[in-house]
Amino acid sequence: MLVFAKIKSIQQKIKSLPKGTTVGFVPTMGALHQGHISLVERAKKENDLVVVSIFVNPTQFDREEDLVNYPKTIDADLSLLKSVFCDLVFTPTAEEIYSNNIKSASFNFDGLEHQMEGKFRLGHFDGVGTIVKRLFEIVTPTKAYFGEKDFQQLQIIKKMVVKNQLHVKIVPCDIFREEDGLAMSSRNARLTKEHRNIAPFIFKTLKQAKIEFGTKNALEVMQWVENEFKKQPLLELEYFEMADEETLLPIKTKNKTQKYRAFIAVFAGNIRLIDNISL
Repeated sequence: MLVFAKIKSIQQKIKSLPKGTTVGFVPTMGALHQGHISLVERAKKENDLVVVSIFVNPTQFDREEDLVNYPKTIDADLSLLKSVFCDLVFTPTAEEIYSNNIKSASFNFDGLEHQMEGKFRLGHFDGVGTIVKRLFEIVTPTKAYFGEKDFQQLQIIKKMVVKNQLHVKIVPCDIFREEDGLAMSSRNARLTKEHRNIAPFIFKTLKQAKIEFGTKNALEVMQWVENEFKKQPLLELEYFEMADEETLLPIKTKNKTQKYRAFIAVFAGNIRLIDNISL
């Protein structure tokens, strides 16, 4: 496994590969867990070579404290990647990526950016678009792998690829969960024992909401979810929305030809957790 911190070095390595070599790419912010590793393993199966980036991107954090507190475990991350035979790892600094201008470009994602996370995290998706586009330009992957836990982000990246005519195939991957159903996230490590014990309630509620959606309208399901969270003093519901998978617009009336998904954001203490489920 080779580790590169400089753009020039990793580009030289990728350019030196034999013609036709397929490159799978897994962009991460580190603090790796089994969910990330599942992406790497899938990329290994589908490509000749796999690149993983580890970069905590400052421009996608709307709260300074989240950036400061984001777990940084580079030694453990590299050890984990080595154990699954990752080929190349890219670990740039913010200065390397942004030079002396650490700020986002502005993007138009056709309204996808204004739904859900976009309402609560201003500028977040401009930051995501900026870094993912930059990494794609550096790594020039054949395929890039993203987990569906960040489903809105996934749709936004797909939109960015189309609008910027980037030659990379985006591969969505199933949410990887703990045995008790909690969606794997680097933030889970920061949960108190009490909050970790109650956190699986989030997915349990999503699964029941999916059942309720079979017989009730969207407003009734939303009210049911809100009431369930009122019974849980350790969890604070930030939002629960049911939306069209493509447009991310909230459901007005159910249409059998459309695919819907339920999205949720919850605070467990000061740790913000997100999840979603196909309806």
